Amino acid sequence: MVGAAFLMATSAIGPGFLTTTTVFTHALLASCGFAILISIILDIGAQLNIWRVLAVTEKRAQDVANELLPGLGYFLSGLILLGGVAFNVGNIAGTGLGFNVLFGMDVLTGAAVSAVIAIMIFMVKEFGAVMDWFARILGFVMIALTLYVAVIAQPPLKEVAIRMFVPEEINWSMIITLVGGTVGGYITFSGGHRLLDAGIKGQQHLREVSRSAVTAIGLASLMRFLLFLAVLGVVAKGFSPDPANPPASVFRQAAGEIGYRIFGLVMWAAAITSVIGSAYTSVSFIKTFHSRIRENEKIIIILFIVISLLIYVAVGNPVKVLIAVGALNGFILPVALAVMLAAAYRKKLVGSYKHPAILLVFGIAVAAATAAMSIYTILKDWNKIFSF
Repeated sequence: MVGAAFLMATSAIGPGFLTTTTVFTHALLASCGFAILISIILDIGAQLNIWRVLAVTEKRAQDVANELLPGLGYFLSGLILLGGVAFNVGNIAGTGLGFNVLFGMDVLTGAAVSAVIAIMIFMVKEFGAVMDWFARILGFVMIALTLYVAVIAQPPLKEVAIRMFVPEEINWSMIITLVGGTVGGYITFSGGHRLLDAGIKGQQHLREVSRSAVTAIGLASLMRFLLFLAVLGVVAKGFSPDPANPPASVFRQAAGEIGYRIFGLVMWAAAITSVIGSAYTSVSFIKTFHSRIRENEKIIIILFIVISLLIYVAVGNPVKVLIAVGALNGFILPVALAVMLAAAYRKKLVGSYKHPAILLVFGIAVAAATAAMSIYTILKDWNKIFSF
């Protein structure tokens, strides 16, 4: 259960997570604490809905969707795979950047070495246990190093305590973006599917599943909050992050060259764990469709990583692809949540299970908000998003 929590949390903490948190903190200053607090509440509501329904039905999301409406599971899996490949390209790019900062290694070489490390994990016979420990160790490393930088940065804690509840500015678009960055796309399913693979399912395990779900959100949120404090401590003194690499410039400003090296390690750890989480979860969305896929799960996961690496090498920085798929990927959370909420009240799937009304309210709120923001973003920036 701890492994599943860390897998989900470290899947959320990727290169985009680091950059988004830095940019939003620079924009909102101490009031970003309010945005993070609200996003945590919504994250917990979304994740508890999904993980509990997966546990009770004892089925993966695509199978639950197909039982609700034939073909819906294939559609959901297609979205997950498309978004998973696109964002894995960005994750692999992040590993290259991390190695470049740490060792001065060429970015492409660093990305290739990191891909090999990820592949080696899946070549182990019991790769699930290795994956759990890998995510756990690097999760602790990221949190510890970011805590160190946050302490060095000396953020205005008194102001943070006030603005978390009485913000000077509220930006709902940023809040929804934070929610999507924590439980959007494939991320929320990574831990839920991992629990199913580990045999932790059924109503008798609901308490453990719920605890693991909340722990996962807690870990990801702790990392985001520590990063927020580190950035705030720097920008509150008048420093403006470098637009080319906001988090790197903040770490360097806070702790000098040591801080910059710390950023390299945090970036690599965040990226490599996201590579692993994305590959594992994306393939878990298709392995129930055919026995051949299930029997060759390791090979397909490795191919997923190799294809992501080759796309990165071929395209370099596929910004347009990432933007387009990222916009479409925003629909995954509302679609998945709607499926889980519908399944929670289908006796054929959940039997005697009674889904808590408060979770239904949370789920509807998150699904509606994320769907509205995705539609708004695509309509507003259609030409910018899809101009290849």
